[in-house]
Amino acid sequence: MIDITHKSPTLRKAIASATVQLSREEAMQALLENKVPKGDVFAAARVAALFGVKKTADLIPDCHPLPIEFTEVRFQTSGMVVAIEVEVHTVYKTGVEVEAMHGASVAALTIYDMLKPIDKGIEILKIALVEKKGGKSDFKDRIKPGLKATVVVCSDTISAGKKTDSAGRSIQEILRRCGVENSGYRIIPDEPEQIKFCLLEQESEGTDLLIYTGGTGLSPRDVSPETIAPLLDREIPGVMEAARMYGQQRTPYAMLSRGVAGMRGRMLVLTLPGSTKGAKESMDALFPHLLHVFHVAEGARHDVKEEGQG
Repeated sequence: MIDITHKSPTLRKAIASATVQLSREEAMQALLENKVPKGDVFAAARVAALFGVKKTADLIPDCHPLPIEFTEVRFQTSGMVVAIEVEVHTVYKTGVEVEAMHGASVAALTIYDMLKPIDKGIEILKIALVEKKGGKSDFKDRIKPGLKATVVVCSDTISAGKKTDSAGRSIQEILRRCGVENSGYRIIPDEPEQIKFCLLEQESEGTDLLIYTGGTGLSPRDVSPETIAPLLDREIPGVMEAARMYGQQRTPYAMLSRGVAGMRGRMLVLTLPGSTKGAKESMDALFPHLLHVFHVAEGARHDVKEEGQG
């Protein structure tokens, strides 16, 4: 199975369908009148679909076991066709489309099995995914195009050439995968004046997203949060709360990070841990969904403009 430990649980939904084609009118009549010798076909198919959804990970090798928190099975008949829909919900790290399709297929096979004594020509025509929601893919179309980001590495040792940077490069790679242009990269020592200068410089250059990595710990030279916080117009506490919660599920030391996040004008500013693992996990926790903040900010500016015109 693929590694999903870096993913965050989100609400995920899927709807799958299956189509069963009957060949004899007597079979359809018996189905609708509940006169099939083997019993109530729809009731049995519904129970089978529920079992199918729950047992997916036991039968499909690469499917992860996951909590099934809602399943609904729907049937509709038209002419000689029985249409099946299975809807599944979960709050987890991976989607439930295979679970929904497995449930629909098992329901279709149950209908076939129960009707075959009176109809030898039944066919299962199609099993398909109808709809899928949840996860990072939902946010791809919501990312404002043309966003520009700068990454600033705050480290005395890296700026002195005693170590090489990997945290900043990891941040850049994740931004690239999110479709954000990496327009700047800086390495500076843990000096408040240089930290402040980078922020003001990037604001003047029209940078959308400024990410500092390093200086969020508890050593005497870790000064990024207290340097940056007074420069923010509006702090967004929930951003770093989400990052710390994500990190805490992976290491008990995440609670020691003092990172802050907020807006300086139209620029989003983040302060992430300096370790490669901490920086990468923080990025995994926040992106791409954090980029929605630019749509929110854009909408707020439009509202202010319209109020001023009025």
